Amino acid sequence: MTGDIETLEKLSTAYKESMPADLRETKSFDWYLQAVYEDPKIARNAHQRVADMFDYYGTTYDETEGVVEYTLASEDPLHDGENTFYGKVIHQSIHEFVNKVKSGARRLGPERRIKLLLGPVGSGKSHFDKQVRKYFEDYTLREEGRMYTFRWTNLCDVVKDQDPADDVVRSPMNQDPLVLLPLEQRQSVIDDLNERLDAPYTIQNEQALDPESEFYMDRLLAYYDDDLKQVLENHVEIVRFVADENKRQGVETFEPKDKKNQDETELTGDVNYSKIAIYGESDPRAFDYSGAFCNANRGIFSGEELLKLQREFLYDFLHATQEQTIKPKNNPRIDIDQVIVGRTNMPEYKDKKGDEKMEAFNDRTKRIDFPYVLSYEDEASIYEKMLNNADVPDINVEPHTLEMAGLFGVLTRVEEPDAETVDLLSKAKAYNGEIDEGDDIDVKKLREEAAAKAEIGEGMVGISPRFIGDEIAEAIMDSKHRQRGFLSPLTVFNFFEENLEHHGSIPEDNFETYYRYLETVREEYRERAIEDVRHALAYDIDEIQRQGEKYMDHVMAYIDDDTIEDDLTGREQEPDETFLRSVEEKLDVPEDRKNDFRQEVSNWVSRRAREGEAFNPQDNERLRRALERKLWEDKKHNINFSALVSASDVDDDERSSWIDALTEQGYSEAGAKEVLEFAGAEVAKAEMED
Repeated sequence: MTGDIETLEKLSTAYKESMPADLRETKSFDWYLQAVYEDPKIARNAHQRVADMFDYYGTTYDETEGVVEYTLASEDPLHDGENTFYGKVIHQSIHEFVNKVKSGARRLGPERRIKLLLGPVGSGKSHFDKQVRKYFEDYTLREEGRMYTFRWTNLCDVVKDQDPADDVVRSPMNQDPLVLLPLEQRQSVIDDLNERLDAPYTIQNEQALDPESEFYMDRLLAYYDDDLKQVLENHVEIVRFVADENKRQGVETFEPKDKKNQDETELTGDVNYSKIAIYGESDPRAFDYSGAFCNANRGIFSGEELLKLQREFLYDFLHATQEQTIKPKNNPRIDIDQVIVGRTNMPEYKDKKGDEKMEAFNDRTKRIDFPYVLSYEDEASIYEKMLNNADVPDINVEPHTLEMAGLFGVLTRVEEPDAETVDLLSKAKAYNGEIDEGDDIDVKKLREEAAAKAEIGEGMVGISPRFIGDEIAEAIMDSKHRQRGFLSPLTVFNFFEENLEHHGSIPEDNFETYYRYLETVREEYRERAIEDVRHALAYDIDEIQRQGEKYMDHVMAYIDDDTIEDDLTGREQEPDETFLRSVEEKLDVPEDRKNDFRQEVSNWVSRRAREGEAFNPQDNERLRRALERKLWEDKKHNINFSALVSASDVDDDERSSWIDALTEQGYSEAGAKEVLEFAGAEVAKAEMED
């Protein structure tokens, strides 16, 4: 047994400490005035609070892409990284979403629009939307994100026909207490707040009280002869307001129902039939503020599969966005304050986009594309996260397994390039960052060509990560049932091939193309497996370090137009050009670009030296590959290649050393034997032919 036993007392104490100290406390209106003067951000509107939330959890600026990465998405600190997002295209989408929220915080227009997340199935729209809602809940629990609302008290003392059960009534829309002040006096307070405010936006609040609160205010002012101070001191209590989706306060998720049963009251609220007999149908106290827009006030409204709603049902969004009001049946307009987010897939978007009767609705949306990930290593990270979050059997995921699965997914998503010099695989590698200085591949140009060619945007069609994740899961269980302690790319490829035609989201017209992509991935894995076997046959980390140091010594002498001491004779000599080129040619660095490559690695070494890090060729991908290939050329003449072709020629010690070298690369012992059988013979055949 590890760790201390969690007693009920400890659990209760931990829970209490996690809650705001003033969660259950009631305050006076005068206290609230003092609080907002001390911290004007308490009176922020929904867009401002959500915008600050993203910054609160941390940001990182990617200078290369010109994109802000938000820690709540890139690291998920609340859940120990369980719900992280991967891929430049996704962080670009999140960046665009937050920019629209921040523009709305400054009242530049997007506060009056639906933020519509558009993307294919499984692209992460719902995941991101949920993440935002969860972090907003957490943010409102913290001192930096706190907000308050109010409740009416002692109503029966003044309002003679008030139901005793309604002696205390919470603000039905959870409005900010400042709305209790008449507009002229409220504006005077807000002007003072903005002078104290340290923020890129200003506080604004021109909302009217909701109809029920307006009713109580009128009755109470009449009773106290328009003495507002008496009303606020005797009948108003300030309470902490914490967003909680489960309690339907400050966060609301709305899902379309059966088309025949759609009712606008689900959005705007309905008559409270239990109160009609007490107050009468036209009395504002007989209204039930239970609509989704009512519950989401002061926070986030999330519309799932929003465009699946009937056209007439979407009309409620016209006023909710542009006028920031809702109009319940037989009731006056009610002001709302919320970030309205919608999610939809491609078919529904195309349908509504082409509907002329939806022009007003479309004009009130800000589309944020959520494409699939287009970097196969980022895609592999998604599957790795899936496995880390699951109870995976004791099984070794072999090298390249997740990367090759990701590569297959990416090939189905990227647009075929137009350039004759760039094939689809090269484009996928370029998107993955595998671009060497001087290569004739312009990633920016490839993206621009794809954007012009794609119907909506690149990455908006293709195979879903769900399909690939499901097949990886099936392959894991199949390996376990067959008592194979490892999962290899070959097993995953077989499951892809067997189940492509059984997946409902893959169009039949794409089967032939996807099978061709799968063969491309098989060939890419074959090349990587061959490289791994070569690595195992000839790898010597000490020798690579020595060769790396020698290469850098000669490079530095070459750049500085200096001489270098010969290791054997001790004499000064010119840099060994033959040796330098023997390394560079392993990366196909042409003669006319050798200076660029040498300057590149020199800059890398200098940068590491300034950071206090020792030279290690293993840390430079390009230099490591070149040195490994040179080492292979130097040592391959001493390798018994016949042992890779015929098991009878294998020396046990020799084979054991190969397997050990492969296990150092991450293979299991059984997986190492498989890759030797798969790629070893091809290595041997190629070298024996040479």
